[in-house]
Amino acid sequence: QVQLVESGGGLVQPGGSLRLSCAASGSMFRIYHMAWYRQAPGKERELVAGIRVGGDTNYADSTKGRFTISRDNTRNTVDLQMNTLKPEDTAVYYCNAEHWRNGMNYWGKATLVTVSS
Repeated sequence: QVQLVESGGGLVQPGGSLRLSCAASGSMFRIYHMAWYRQAPGKERELVAGIRVGGDTNYADSTKGRFTISRDNTRNTVDLQMNTLKPEDTAVYYCNAEHWRNGMNYWGKATLVTVSS
């Protein structure tokens, strides 16, 4: 089992940057595909970025080129560097872990990102 704790959210002006971090406890972090999702008010949860066990990454079209996901298997963390933030990036951001073989999913409790002037 994996426990996930997000941090780094907050209020930022349009065009600014934030770095989200997700710390995982439990065993075998390296065998989990990791991802960041977000949910804006009145909208469904959507994938922001993912990084697989092998290091391959994928991004939503809306975040490609602005956001970067990375993982550190020695520190059991996955980070999301967000640059050139827009008001439409405002959402609650969730960290997700998916077991590479059995597909078990785990979620953090989320962190709020608000992009506003």
